[in-house]
Amino acid sequence: MKNRTLGQIRAATLLFPPLGLVWLWGSKDSRMGKKILGSFGIALYSLIYGGLLIFLMVKFAGMEVEFRGGYIPAFTFHKTRPDYQALEANRRKQLTQSETRSNPSAQSSYWNGFRGPLRDGHYREQSIATNWPKAGLQPVWHQPVGGGYASFAIAAGRAFTIEQRREQEMAVAYDVGTGRELWTQGWAAEFKEELGGDGPRATPAVDGERVYFLGALGELRCLEAASGKQIWRRNILDENHAPVLAYGTAASPLIVDDKVIVTPGGPNGHSVAAYSKTTGQPLWHAQNDEASYSSPMEVNLAGQRHLLVICEKRAIGLSLKDGALLWESPWIVQAGNRNIAQPLLLSSNRFFLSAGYGTGCAAVEITKEGESLRAREIWRNNNLKNKFTSSVVSKGYIYGLDEDILVCLNAETGRREWKDGRYGYGQMLLASEHLLILSGDGELALVPARPTGWSELCRFPAIRGKTWNIPALGGGKLLVRNSFEMACFDLGSSAGQ
Repeated sequence: MKNRTLGQIRAATLLFPPLGLVWLWGSKDSRMGKKILGSFGIALYSLIYGGLLIFLMVKFAGMEVEFRGGYIPAFTFHKTRPDYQALEANRRKQLTQSETRSNPSAQSSYWNGFRGPLRDGHYREQSIATNWPKAGLQPVWHQPVGGGYASFAIAAGRAFTIEQRREQEMAVAYDVGTGRELWTQGWAAEFKEELGGDGPRATPAVDGERVYFLGALGELRCLEAASGKQIWRRNILDENHAPVLAYGTAASPLIVDDKVIVTPGGPNGHSVAAYSKTTGQPLWHAQNDEASYSSPMEVNLAGQRHLLVICEKRAIGLSLKDGALLWESPWIVQAGNRNIAQPLLLSSNRFFLSAGYGTGCAAVEITKEGESLRAREIWRNNNLKNKFTSSVVSKGYIYGLDEDILVCLNAETGRREWKDGRYGYGQMLLASEHLLILSGDGELALVPARPTGWSELCRFPAIRGKTWNIPALGGGKLLVRNSFEMACFDLGSSAGQ
């Protein structure tokens, strides 16, 4: 009978809290009722008081809500956004200083686009220093930057990125060694989004004397790398009748052979498009999928060179010649979301996919059957859920952020080896068998890539504020940025001495 009464009390409290509280107060076991009522009242009071306090702080004290990747937003008095006055003052100051350029012998063209030359986040150009001081590395230079989530492409001593500067998207070239702004070209465009944040997302791509920039609203421009002079322009969303995604156009352009490949996500055969990299003229368009936020990749799987593209609901392999479908594998991100993390090649015929929102990860194998290619899923589990972060692979092991915690998986089986170390919703690179992790709060950490366990050699503040931008590394120089500031660190082999 007592258990029945308790069940009735719980049901009444859940279905109609005031009735449940009255019932508790008047119940025969008044001591129990008042105890439960007191606990409920304290919790309710705390919730109301906390909510009111937050409301007053936001309304009158300048506190703001900032989404940093998790399910609970952060409350801050210093939301990560560009300080345009500080940026403009810094650039005016640069004009009054004597012009200096990087040492020509140190000018690297290795890191030519998003996540490096193979889009795998692995830096192979030279060894880096891993004997960092306990207090961390000192920046070569540090300065304000415009808004957005793009990374850098590095070539011939220049670092290229795209920024939001007031009401314009701005293609910018910087000197790697000094941070000095070399040239800019802007156009009217302003993408705004409350959850993710404002500004352009796609990292530029460098090809010889040309650099390709893609804005959040689909503006694609080919500029001279030396001067910023426009060679040609298109708008990939307008001419492919594609929608602006919730978080904007984020997939970086890919330069392959004589083509620049983009993924507008338009209907009626306009999902993926190829343009002449020299003239901008359309070469082909194909497939009917809506786009994701992942960037297209050139791959060689099962002995055949082709494109790997992650669309809204599937991963596909396409012919470089005309965009014809070679294979497909279903890939649906839960809760109505789209893939963000970059695919990762595991072997000559396997690749890795991962997504957040409870989706998990999978390994897909491509095999050749006669003249055709076939895709099949090898394993799938929930051991690694890349939300914004793209993973890296080293010696048969995958390293990535499961939401905000670092994880190591066996690439062959998907088995989790370990899970440790919180880094927010940051990004990572692999260099000299070490993970360079730029945390979601702008801290830079050095972690050995070892399947035997997690250890952190160094961690220090590199930049301030919410940081989702992927680092770039060329000629031993590590470039980091967010929507507030940017910095350069020397990781040459003698940097930690």
